[in-house]
Amino acid sequence: MTDASVSAGFARGLIEFAVTKGADRAALVAAAGIAPSDLADQDNRVPFAAYVSLMRAAKVATGDAALALHYGETVDIAEISIVGLIGQASTTMADAFLQLNRYVRLVVDVDLGTEQRFQLRHERGGVWLADTRRDPNAFPELTESAFAQLVCGTRRFGSTPLVLAVHVTHAAPSYAVEYERVLGAPVTFDSDWNAMMVDLSWMSRPVAVLPRYVFGVLSERGDALLEDLAASKTVRGRVEALLLPVLHTGDVGMEDVAEKMAMSRPTLLRKLKGEGTTYEAVLDELRHRMAVHYLTGKKVSVNETAYLVGFSEAAAFSRAFKRWTGKSPKVFRDAALVVSKEESSHDDAMER
Repeated sequence: MTDASVSAGFARGLIEFAVTKGADRAALVAAAGIAPSDLADQDNRVPFAAYVSLMRAAKVATGDAALALHYGETVDIAEISIVGLIGQASTTMADAFLQLNRYVRLVVDVDLGTEQRFQLRHERGGVWLADTRRDPNAFPELTESAFAQLVCGTRRFGSTPLVLAVHVTHAAPSYAVEYERVLGAPVTFDSDWNAMMVDLSWMSRPVAVLPRYVFGVLSERGDALLEDLAASKTVRGRVEALLLPVLHTGDVGMEDVAEKMAMSRPTLLRKLKGEGTTYEAVLDELRHRMAVHYLTGKKVSVNETAYLVGFSEAAAFSRAFKRWTGKSPKVFRDAALVVSKEESSHDDAMER
């Protein structure tokens, strides 16, 4: 669970909601140990443990023990995550449900008991939407906010109840009465699963709040974010994240990186080997990728690029770049400039 995280937008949404109920924003951020700058981009990641601390601090600060339920009831997920926007661009509720399972890690990435966090199961006399994450009782507030969002977020698409019954694995809290008010269905506590019995007719309900064209744009962005999330959880991805800010200094020793990752040099070597790579290969490929990025950006010279990727001598950089691409950095940059000018001329012609 050390890699568990939530999106910055999800955490920021909770902060803003708590502030409307009387909490102090700075105090909440401090209590959670979150840097304010980490919340600027809603697609950033916040450690799940920090979100747990934030929720608990917000409940105390607002005096609202049912804050997680009320957060899910009140805040539209489309305002805090791309996942909500993708759902609104889906054609039907069934499609929206499929997209939720595909992208839910972008909102909350936690340990799962199965490949899909939410499952539709035909059993126990009905159709149930089950949340399969592991160890749910360690933080039942996540069950509360998720179920409230799923129920309340769909009410705009129909007046008949989506949910007919609710089961949760945790014990009844002091505010148990709020469950039935928010979820609009009878609730069973201390159950053997977290699940909601749903009216299957809802699956054919149309959604399409946003144009279908937007769905493709949002899905492309969502897929890129999923790739970034997966990379950040690999040892290679963590090494690259630590190297990138210091690449230009040339201070890229393996010992320093291993220390920042709280592991020994041999351990880091072993873990990278397990992913089919080496420290030297990661560094070399990162330099290659960044050099190509800088040289196609039109604003950086060859000498500046050499410095930015950690080479003290332009000649050494040129040799490395020719090994990477088969071309000298100057030839590569000149070719990129020609392509850029041709694309710009084409765009101008299209506009005319």
